[in-house]
Amino acid sequence: MTLGILIPQYKETDEIVKPLLDSIALQQLVDFRNVEVIVVNDGSDTFLSDKLINSYPFKITYFKNEHKGVSATRQKALDLCKSDYVMFCDADDMFFAVHGLWLIFKEMQIGFDSLTSVFYEETKMPNEEHGYILREQDSTFVHGKVHRRRYLIEQDIKWNENLTIHEDSYFNILCQKCSPNPNGVKYCPYPFYLWKWRDESVCRNDFKYILKTYNNMLDSNTALVKQFIKRAKPQEAQFYATSMIYDAYFTMNKDEWVNQDNKEYRDATEKRFAEYYKTFKLLFQECPQQIRYMILQGLKNRFFGEGMFLEKITFDDWIKHVEETYK
Repeated sequence: MTLGILIPQYKETDEIVKPLLDSIALQQLVDFRNVEVIVVNDGSDTFLSDKLINSYPFKITYFKNEHKGVSATRQKALDLCKSDYVMFCDADDMFFAVHGLWLIFKEMQIGFDSLTSVFYEETKMPNEEHGYILREQDSTFVHGKVHRRRYLIEQDIKWNENLTIHEDSYFNILCQKCSPNPNGVKYCPYPFYLWKWRDESVCRNDFKYILKTYNNMLDSNTALVKQFIKRAKPQEAQFYATSMIYDAYFTMNKDEWVNQDNKEYRDATEKRFAEYYKTFKLLFQECPQQIRYMILQGLKNRFFGEGMFLEKITFDDWIKHVEETYK
């Protein structure tokens, strides 16, 4: 069994990428002849040096692509790969422990179509100290996911190059929901991936990142729901459309969205949501009550855990407001 580690690179320098490659080189009980590392440069003028690429006990293929964004860059790496299994790593992350690849290869020997693992997120506390958060049952981020390459090909699961922000969940959910094998999707409770903190990361240090990019989340979910419709998976289409509609409602009730200083972001998001709701209203209305209740309970627990204790407007009133405002 062979594993392809696929890495998009844009402005990351040798210094930034080296910890990831070092963390691969430190892996124990692994035959590096079974490890294929592919780095694809997304059309930037920041290139990795030959000295770095040639200094490891595993083969590194470095491909310079035209600039198309992170989704197209990951897809290019996938197209170049010949390994049995693949995983995607961001260039500024690293493996969490020296037995990480051993864990993956053990699971590969048993076999799966798609595997999701818990992973650690490095974060910065208000006092500037760094800490770690364990991410469990995640489908939002690309981190800690491994897939059988032939499965992706057979089910025509590809990165959507039109999505460059919140693009991970589109790909992850397709991987988790398209397996024809009832035992094809696995969960690994042991972390092997570390999502590292970097001050330059916009999504980590811009407090208005979600305000600015929630429309991109709606775009990603739109593409996902349409994929499920295309694949004749109506239950999945219903579930993810309904989840997005309720998520948007609870999001609009959070303090930062109610704050008049952020009115421009709220107005733009509600306008985009009106288009989304019009497109998938029938799916939402036909979603079984039991499924709606399950989605609502999960979202309430999440949002209340984030500090939102009371909705400031009812769901029906908000939907009416959106439909009347953006006819």
